[in-house]
Amino acid sequence: MERRTENKIVLVTQKTRLEMLIRRYNTAGQAQFYIEHHGGDFGDYLAEHEQYTAALAAAEQSLSTLGRVTRLDRDFLTGYIFGETDTIVALGRDGLVANTMKYLNGQPMIGVNPDPKRWDGVLLPFGVGDLPKVVPEVFAGRRTVKSVTFAEAALSDGQTLCAVNDLFIGQKGHASARYIISSGGRQEEQSSSGMLVSTGLGSTGWLRSVIAGAAGIAKVCGLTGTPTLPEGFGWSSEYLCYSVREPFPSRTTGTDLVFGKVDADTPLRVTSLMPENGVIFSDGIEADSLEFNSGATATIIPAKRKGMMIV
Repeated sequence: MERRTENKIVLVTQKTRLEMLIRRYNTAGQAQFYIEHHGGDFGDYLAEHEQYTAALAAAEQSLSTLGRVTRLDRDFLTGYIFGETDTIVALGRDGLVANTMKYLNGQPMIGVNPDPKRWDGVLLPFGVGDLPKVVPEVFAGRRTVKSVTFAEAALSDGQTLCAVNDLFIGQKGHASARYIISSGGRQEEQSSSGMLVSTGLGSTGWLRSVIAGAAGIAKVCGLTGTPTLPEGFGWSSEYLCYSVREPFPSRTTGTDLVFGKVDADTPLRVTSLMPENGVIFSDGIEADSLEFNSGATATIIPAKRKGMMIV
């Protein structure tokens, strides 16, 4: 079947858990032995793999009738140059959408859920069967596009890092992070497990778990009030939220600046007091990071660059 247009579609994929196990143990048989030896259900890995493979084949066949398709594995995102007029289709879990979007500059992103029974798909509003209808509407500019606010960390030496979901500021390992935090004219030296700065898009992920943990502690301790995120904190909100993880009170470190908003008028500034292993990474990928050791100062604000999510 001939394709209808010459529009370029980049289909972004990710390896299944089975493929990652095979990469580690060389064969499916050895992977099966490892999983079952530890009491796991290898059948679940097979079922997930078969479902994803089928969804991928169907998506690729469907898209090939609509435009020129380039297939791109998640592992190669950092070195790939997207064209200005490309249409991006991410087939995978929610994290794949975030991992892909931060390398885009205004290109439309279509999130497709390959396995709705397995994945919640907060960022995956479409199924493979929706592609023949959705993609031509995107080409014609008739589909609703939702703006997504990114977070940006800028170091004093000029390096920058953007995040679609969140930035983590802290230590590479499990050691405590030491730094000076400044926000809204207030300043405090802290020792903690690190700091999370979330976008509205990311508020349903890591930050949500932080809030859930705080709410659970408050309930057990009989404290009044339930910790919640700001009302209306959404994908296009022009502010971020920061949360300090497990701040430790001592003679030299405080616990007053542990949660708050970040916007263009009220940036968050963090100065590292860590001699080594200090890091800022984005969207849960430690390889995509900036060194953040003693003397370095990071300024965090909502980024000017936006993501464009098809809904």
